[in-house]
Amino acid sequence: MQYHFAPLQGYTDAVFRETHAKHFKGIDAYYTPFCRVEKGEMRWHDQKDINPERNPTLFKEGRLVPQIIGNSAEEVTLLIQKIQEFGYKKVDVNFGCPFPMIAKKQKGAGILTCPEKVEEVLAALSQFSGMEFSLKMRLGMVAPDEALQLLPLINQTKLSHLTMHARLGKDQYKGEMDLESYETFAKACKIPLVFNGDITTLEGMQNIEEQYPNLSAMMIGRGLLQNPLLVEERINNAPYPAAKRNALLKSFLEELEAGYAEQMNGGEGQVVQKLTSYWEYLLPELDHKSRKKILKSKKMTDYKSGVTEALRATSK
Repeated sequence: MQYHFAPLQGYTDAVFRETHAKHFKGIDAYYTPFCRVEKGEMRWHDQKDINPERNPTLFKEGRLVPQIIGNSAEEVTLLIQKIQEFGYKKVDVNFGCPFPMIAKKQKGAGILTCPEKVEEVLAALSQFSGMEFSLKMRLGMVAPDEALQLLPLINQTKLSHLTMHARLGKDQYKGEMDLESYETFAKACKIPLVFNGDITTLEGMQNIEEQYPNLSAMMIGRGLLQNPLLVEERINNAPYPAAKRNALLKSFLEELEAGYAEQMNGGEGQVVQKLTSYWEYLLPELDHKSRKKILKSKKMTDYKSGVTEALRATSK
């Protein structure tokens, strides 16, 4: 079983990815948040994030996969060409983003209601030789049979794998996953499947692996923000004692702080704001009062004090 780190906008940027890969084992592929076209070219922020100079380890090891989003041959061609210029050989195409501002433009999960656009985008991939493409998608935008209806087209596209999040776009991340529709899709899919969605615990990982033994891989997002050691613990087939886990987290968080301090030029406040955002997920067992103290930090001294208290409180 392979393990992939899902892209999460605002969280899994170059600093985070490189720092995570240095401190924790087991991730076979990291995906960038989706790159998009803005004013006729790849957005400048996205170019910076995928630049190999900012991703030296993962780029060299071939473990970083840029993701793109678009709803026309023109858009995806432009994005892929730019990614090629950087020297990448793999690209993931996003048919799954559920956020309304994206979906209403018939991008992400929104494209699943437009078979002609899906066909146009997938056809554009065939013009690139020497590139490996994958697809990340949902069961549909508004109905669970939308992806199934597109499957004959998808099956005839040369893809290394397909990542399926077993929800509709309109549901975003709420409610239970539709595993019945997922299984129907999986039986008809001829492309290696990767499972994505609600994988947050070791028990959950084991259940998915046992329920779907033919999976190509498992893609985890929020679960790795909650516990950055999750995959490493699964490979070891046991959780770390809380004290050891938190000692590893402390080292990881310190290097993350140093990385953002070096990259950002907006001063201490900007760095603190970035670091506190991870505590919306990290250590879910942490009590509300301790978490609130970290999230409300404005100064680095307050942030560090809050983190020290949080790690101490959850080390028992």
